[in-house]
Amino acid sequence: MSTLLEQIKEAGLVGRGGAEFPTWKKWEGVKNATGDKKYVICNASEGELGLFKDIHILEHHLEQVFKGLKCAMDFLDTGEAYFNFNQTYYERVKEQAEYLVRQYKKDGYTITFYKEEPSYIGGEETALLEAIEGRRTEPRLKPPYPSDAGLFGMPTLIHNVETLFDIASVADSAYEHKRFYCVSEGEQKRSVHHLPAHWSVMQILEEIEMVPLFDYFVQIGGSISGLVLASDQLDHQPMIGAGSIEIYPLGLEPLTLLKKWFDFYATESCGKCTPCKMGSYNLSEMLKGEEEVPWNKVMEIIEVMEKTSFCALGRSVATPVKSYRKNILKIS
Repeated sequence: MSTLLEQIKEAGLVGRGGAEFPTWKKWEGVKNATGDKKYVICNASEGELGLFKDIHILEHHLEQVFKGLKCAMDFLDTGEAYFNFNQTYYERVKEQAEYLVRQYKKDGYTITFYKEEPSYIGGEETALLEAIEGRRTEPRLKPPYPSDAGLFGMPTLIHNVETLFDIASVADSAYEHKRFYCVSEGEQKRSVHHLPAHWSVMQILEEIEMVPLFDYFVQIGGSISGLVLASDQLDHQPMIGAGSIEIYPLGLEPLTLLKKWFDFYATESCGKCTPCKMGSYNLSEMLKGEEEVPWNKVMEIIEVMEKTSFCALGRSVATPVKSYRKNILKIS
């Protein structure tokens, strides 16, 4: 398995959950950590709007994902893993998933399913650990990081679905330096594509024939926390984050878009820290009954959330709002 680590490093494999941390470093960190036992976790939470590649992979490549999980367990010399499912995803693949668990059990691998209600915070690694251990789903203070003290205090390797798919591809000498992209234009026009990881946003849209015929802008890397870009910024813009592209008409009312974002944050905040809990609530409430966006008030709250929120959820609201103002509304 040391050879597989070298192959993963040579392939330049990074996490596909959004952070893009080098996979080999994550493996090495958990391998070198001290603990009575070690765990591997597959995180199939995928709670952000605009993301649906994990369920596509689970429905079409579940055996590949399990193989990646096995590769990680073998590398760490452990036979214990947890598979965190978004409950709605589990219902769609449970028959095959349970069959695979039984098959792996015969070879000495214990894979335990944890099923959660769909949530955004459930995708945060330490919040997931808290949930599996039976506590409230909210993030931990870091350090220590999961690689040193994760599940039940033991070194833990956590990967998302696509990363495990890629690991299995490397193990099979079939990795093609591609990634999965979710592309959506409203609720009815949604698709998943497996294309080169280095392509620009415009190359992706052209390849799948989804360049709009109307004036538009996009949000990439997640339809809540992602970066907002004008159509003339896409030719050289690489994909970031979790690999999604959402297309919006240029004439979309700012209030409509901000309400979508702020209502999501208000609903999904775990409530652990005041800046995120009250900030997201106030952002959502202040738009009610308004005919125009009260930008001064909005930005005051955004700045506080960005600087003082406990975890990335509260801090991330600044990215879409600031990039939307700068790139689309042309507000400095």
